[in-house]
Amino acid sequence: MLRSCAARLRTLGAGRGGARPPAGNPGPAQRWFSSEKLSANDRSLPNPSWNKDLRLLFEQFMKKCEDGSWTHMPSYSYKNTLSTQDFTTLIRDGKLPNKHLSQAQLFTRSYEEGLGFEYVMFYNDAENRTICFFQGGPYLQGAPGFLHGGAISTMIDATLGTSAMIAVGIVMTANLNITFKRPIPLGSAVVINSQVDKIEGRKVFVSCNVRSADEKTVYTEATSLFIKLEPGKSLT
Repeated sequence: MLRSCAARLRTLGAGRGGARPPAGNPGPAQRWFSSEKLSANDRSLPNPSWNKDLRLLFEQFMKKCEDGSWTHMPSYSYKNTLSTQDFTTLIRDGKLPNKHLSQAQLFTRSYEEGLGFEYVMFYNDAENRTICFFQGGPYLQGAPGFLHGGAISTMIDATLGTSAMIAVGIVMTANLNITFKRPIPLGSAVVINSQVDKIEGRKVFVSCNVRSADEKTVYTEATSLFIKLEPGKSLT
């Protein structure tokens, strides 16, 4: 049942929670998360390395998907061709380093299952919220027994960026402010709960907190500014 629900929600347009791009926007966020022309399996579905807390959170939110209030977001090791095309007009002379792109993988999906970033995201369009359930593997250790600060920063940036992309389209991080309150035990599941606070022109302000699976312990808080990218303008 869970996998069939995921299959029905492969794109952002699915269900009542489908993203609604601003007027005049062709829907880059929908293309960004499209499952078309992908060469790898959905990494946001449970695998044997997921602990019981991560599995439980996944199951709870997949049930919420059934009424359309939340949408499950697939995730893959490789970006699809559509997202690559979206960026071609943003690189100087419209050229991309094909030699490197042919080997490129999404950073948070570049580890084997169970060793690095294990996570799944859901979003609620009505509330402008994106939630990420994340479990850090043994290759992400910082202080012995705890998650590296850079690893949780990566997942915060990924979650906040997803919120911003759903709201306005393709964005890049302009500013990220993180307050680390407590260390996160390695291998534990945490909840990254983000929301879009306001949009001013091309600026998207997003915030989040990182809590334990039972949401009783606050590990980290963060705020961020993202800038919507404009087609036809160079990044360099």
